[in-house]
Amino acid sequence: MKPVLATASLCLAVFAGAPQHAFAENPAESRQKIEAVIKAFGKAIADKDKEGFMRLFLREDITWVSVYTDGSVARYRAGLKDPTQPVPKTQGGSPRKFIESIARAPEARTETFDNVRIDTDGEMAQVLFDYSLMVGDYRNNWGKESWQMVRTENGWKIAAVIWSAEENPEPRPKK
Repeated sequence: MKPVLATASLCLAVFAGAPQHAFAENPAESRQKIEAVIKAFGKAIADKDKEGFMRLFLREDITWVSVYTDGSVARYRAGLKDPTQPVPKTQGGSPRKFIESIARAPEARTETFDNVRIDTDGEMAQVLFDYSLMVGDYRNNWGKESWQMVRTENGWKIAAVIWSAEENPEPRPKK
C-alpha cells in the first residue's frame, strides 16, 4: 500500500506544480476565443487583410475543400460549350489563394456566419455554421462550413476548412 501512496503523492506534487497552460482551457473560455477567431475571419475578408487572415491558420497547407451541390454543378455544366465535359463536384485550394482572390476583387466581399455550433474540450474544436458569401449586396453562394481547430501556444488556429456551396442560380445584377 505504501508504494501506491508514494506514487499518488508524487503525481499530486507534479500536477500541483504544473503550469496552468498545461491543462485544457475551460470550454466556455474556449468558445469565447473561438468566436473571436470567427469574427476575425469575417473581418479579414471584409478588410481584404491577407496577413490577418493567414494568422488564423495552423499552417498554410491545411485541408481546404469545397463540395458543390448537384444543382450548382448542373448549372455550371449547362453553361459549357461541351456540356458532356466533366465538372468536378469538389474543389481544393488554400486559405492564401482564397484571401488573395478576395483582395484582388474590386467589389466588397463579406461572409456571414449563422447558426454557429462549437464543440470543444478546450484543446480541439469542431465549428459548424451556415454561411453566405456576399459580393456587395449579392448573395453569391451559401451552404454549411466546418472548421477543425486546435489550441496552440499562439491561441486557437484553424486546421481544416470544408464547406458545401450552392451557387446562386440568379445572375448577379449588372451595374
